[in-house]
Amino acid sequence: MLEYFPSLNDHNLPYPDTIHPIVVHFVIAMVLFAFICDLIGYFSRKSSFYEVSWWNMCFATLSIFVAIIFGQVEAGLAQPYEVVQPVLNLHTLIGWSLSGIIAAITAWRYILRSRNPNKIPITYLGVGLFLTSLVFFQIYLGDELVWVYGLHTVKVVEAVKEGILQ
Repeated sequence: MLEYFPSLNDHNLPYPDTIHPIVVHFVIAMVLFAFICDLIGYFSRKSSFYEVSWWNMCFATLSIFVAIIFGQVEAGLAQPYEVVQPVLNLHTLIGWSLSGIIAAITAWRYILRSRNPNKIPITYLGVGLFLTSLVFFQIYLGDELVWVYGLHTVKVVEAVKEGILQ
């Protein structure tokens, strides 16, 4: 059965390089841009910014699930050593939580948009600020996994295979 699975490369992946960071950067950009558009629309009273924000949140909602799928696959293949495990677990927990939070905020936005597409309440901006803060914390954790702990870098993969890191 195992002969049907592709062999892993020196990044410990079945494909050339990590895909999760590529997809997740779209999610990050769309969520942050949606919040900026909401702020601009709120203070300038130009409802066209709300339309841009709405579509960014829709695509972010779909994209985060793709990012999570690749994140789960790549986390499973990372062979995380003991020191990195708590950071990876927190990053995973927040990632799954963000998928629900983003979907809920998008659903709320749909209701607001259905009632009045030219206005959003200040509480929605407060929730957007919370979401933005959570995204920045998630970015920090992801950066830590790559730049501090070196997940899927060739030297760390080799060190784990040789038993140097445990």
